[in-house]
Amino acid sequence: MNAADENSTDVEIYRRNGHPDRLHIISRTGAAEELLVLLDAAGLERRCEETDGPVYIWHETPDGLSRRAQRQLATRAILPLLVAEYDVNIDPDEFDVTAWAQALQAHRATQSGNASLSQPQPQPQPPPPPSAGLPRSRR
Repeated sequence: MNAADENSTDVEIYRRNGHPDRLHIISRTGAAEELLVLLDAAGLERRCEETDGPVYIWHETPDGLSRRAQRQLATRAILPLLVAEYDVNIDPDEFDVTAWAQALQAHRATQSGNASLSQPQPQPQPPPPPSAGLPRSRR
């Protein structure tokens, strides 16, 4: 069982103890391929570990990124997940407010660019920021 399974979320984003060089993006066991593809498309690197039981799949930020760049990348990855109605939790210390605002602005621009000029469409409200509860102990 992983952090997403334990917390009943689809995705958990945090920095593992003893692994300060990257963020870990853990999806629930047996996550839909659609979810995994959204994480891939965000620029996160997919990892896989096969066991006698389930196959564990997770994502990480790429090597060589600064902590700030890691936070920005992970934060920008959240909006498409929320739009697709996935439940995401990010450690509040890893959430980048500026990257979130930029992602929302880009999303709104895309939405207004897709609206028909002849028939104005109501704009969907963007999802609220992901839950940012108290950091949990990570193994």
